[in-house]
Amino acid sequence: MPITGTTRLFFCIADPVDQVRAPEVFNSIFARHGIDAAMVPLRVPAARLEATLRALLDSPTVGGVSLSIPHKAAATSIVDRASPAALAANAVNAVRLNAAGELEGELFDGLGFMRSLARAGIAHAGRRVLVLGAGGAASAVTTALAAAGVGEIALFDPDRAKARQLAALLQRDFGIAAADVSSNDPAGYDVVVNASPLGLKATDPLPVDVGRIGAAAAVCDILMKNQPTPLLRAARSRGLTAEPGFDMLILQTPLYLDFFGYPELAESVRADDSYLRELLVPEELRRSGTSANVG
Repeated sequence: MPITGTTRLFFCIADPVDQVRAPEVFNSIFARHGIDAAMVPLRVPAARLEATLRALLDSPTVGGVSLSIPHKAAATSIVDRASPAALAANAVNAVRLNAAGELEGELFDGLGFMRSLARAGIAHAGRRVLVLGAGGAASAVTTALAAAGVGEIALFDPDRAKARQLAALLQRDFGIAAADVSSNDPAGYDVVVNASPLGLKATDPLPVDVGRIGAAAAVCDILMKNQPTPLLRAARSRGLTAEPGFDMLILQTPLYLDFFGYPELAESVRADDSYLRELLVPEELRRSGTSANVG
């Protein structure tokens, strides 16, 4: 659809921005339903995030903003009002201007992740989980896991202070066994989640030694770029359950649409998201039986 002076604009802000997939998803939905709206990727450095958010959302043309790496945690202290989920995780991935003229922040990553586990048939209750990374995405994933009743969460990040802070938050707010760990050894864990940037570049090392993952364990790599990642390939070559992050994005999309004022579109995606899975999931993963083929 053409972009004109009447088009309602949304932005997906990140730095870098080439890995984001949300614009593809939203623009596909808008085009499918003939909605005069578009989402544009926008690279914004951390130092300019607040000024950019306030300037964009001050325009009546702009309907909202989706946030990605590395802005989710910083946005929590920028927005004027944040949801309980955003405050619990100290992360925001959606921002809009509310009726009071305030920047209102929400977080959908955690719920999207939990729904993706359910779609893939990955059990979590009472399980031991290793999460690689301690940034905004990891915060969303771990708070959702803690609320859903996992048995234990271990956090590995080169920035030990950041991992320690997130572990303390999980202990305080959810009463769960959570700790930062000094090693990324995945042995003994039931679920291994890559919520780090490792895998975005072809030269990145594997975030864990896949040979050390238990035969009954599951792997989730929530990266949206370079899928299947080397981690996913290595895990599947061993016959492990290993899922990419596409469903995490797809299954939170109706929440974004509700938040941005499109409840009818949200219901349409809930009823049938197969075209979004075809858009995002590489053929190689569809052939190998990824959860993208599960309704």
